[in-house]
Amino acid sequence: MDRTLGNFIRALRNNDVRISTAETLDAFSAVELVGYRDRAMLKRSLSLVLPKTEDEKAAFDVCFEQFFAAEDLKPEAGDSGGENGEADPNAADGGESGEGGGNPDESQAEGGERSGKAKKSKKPSFGEPEEEEDLGPGPMSEVQSELGKLLMGGSQVELSAAMAEAGNAAGVEEIQIFTQKGLYTRNIMEAMGLTDLNGEILSGARSPEVPTRRLSQELKKRREWLRENVRDYVERQFLLHADVSGKRLREELLRKVKLSNIEHRSHRLIRDIIYRMAKKLITMHSRRKKIYKRGQLNISRTLRHNMAYDGAIFNLHWKSIKVDRPKVFAICDVSGSVANYSRFMLMFLYSLEEVMPKVRSFAFSSDLAEVTDLFDRNNLEDAISKTLRDYAGGSTDYGQAFVDFKKLCLDDVDNRSTIIILGDARNNYGEARAEILKELYDRSKRVIWLNPEPRSTWTVGDAEMGKYRAYCHQVEECNSLMHLERVVGNLLKTVA
Repeated sequence: MDRTLGNFIRALRNNDVRISTAETLDAFSAVELVGYRDRAMLKRSLSLVLPKTEDEKAAFDVCFEQFFAAEDLKPEAGDSGGENGEADPNAADGGESGEGGGNPDESQAEGGERSGKAKKSKKPSFGEPEEEEDLGPGPMSEVQSELGKLLMGGSQVELSAAMAEAGNAAGVEEIQIFTQKGLYTRNIMEAMGLTDLNGEILSGARSPEVPTRRLSQELKKRREWLRENVRDYVERQFLLHADVSGKRLREELLRKVKLSNIEHRSHRLIRDIIYRMAKKLITMHSRRKKIYKRGQLNISRTLRHNMAYDGAIFNLHWKSIKVDRPKVFAICDVSGSVANYSRFMLMFLYSLEEVMPKVRSFAFSSDLAEVTDLFDRNNLEDAISKTLRDYAGGSTDYGQAFVDFKKLCLDDVDNRSTIIILGDARNNYGEARAEILKELYDRSKRVIWLNPEPRSTWTVGDAEMGKYRAYCHQVEECNSLMHLERVVGNLLKTVA
């Protein structure tokens, strides 16, 4: 009990809630009286003795909910989750590689169709086969490992409880720096029973019996799904527990964390970071570069302008290089799964109006509409809120969005245009209309697609990235401010 409350008070202090020693003792006394069983009573009691100002009370509410809430396991990308609170990890075949001490036995499967071709692993796990045959649906052997039983049972509550218990055993509240994320991810999975699960997957893959090999493949998929959820859990615990009272360190970690894992209370700080990042890029690229009076001599122009002097060279003319401002079309998927990414990308692009004054923005979930006027008439935050409010509803349809974009402004796209598309390319099994993207590819100078999902999921389920990437000049995984800054910085650097 003492350790739990001590960790909670430390988390509050890391979130700018000032707590004295006397207030800490009062909190211990309050917990002795009310206990932990009644969550609402515990929250009311601690809120009376710990936070003092309105800002601290708001931070306390958020921190309490995050600290004492059970972890939600996210379903496989593209799924809506199982029924009755059950997770559905089926066919989750890969996760991003872990940072700083990541799992050496991860296999990162290349995207492929769910049925048909066998998948090839880029880096096989310990002794696991490089190629897996497509065994198709059918009966599977009985699971032996405890973690395997949890994964095959699919109970979200039991998996969340096991993850929280393993997190306590691994001491995740002691995490101090972001590069420890991979190490704690590995330790938590080991505490959950990863070793026995790996052994069962390996022995099953070598078995001559088809049901056993089929079970091995299914466990392997669910293991990668679990690893992605544990990694996100460690990120959230880092934001809660790490000693980030230094503002510079906190801002640095917020640049690296997935935008989908950033809480609403951090949006103000994220906005400040974006403005500073934009100011830095503006300083680097604000002047339209025109090089003259140095470099390579322009002979023909020099001779032509000195003909009046009977061939005597009085005025020299140099070859000039002009780097112009890009003409940008931003197409943003604002459906629920990627709305946070679109919010921050639009904020970033419009913060760069000094160097990119020709930004035209389009938002869609099903039908696409231009929202440039919203940004012209309103301040930046109000415009983004209205965009998400008005266009975030509906079932995602990239094919219809491309049709609408073609009708609205195909004639405005020319060889000076850069088209930036932000979205996960999950089309709900609708018509992809990739031929329209090809037409935009042929007419424009550059098509850049920013996908917030890990590369291993780009061709899984209803994702159409395999069709769209052929008609993009640049395709990037982009799910953090650091990724976004790099992409936009390269765009400003290379336009000519």
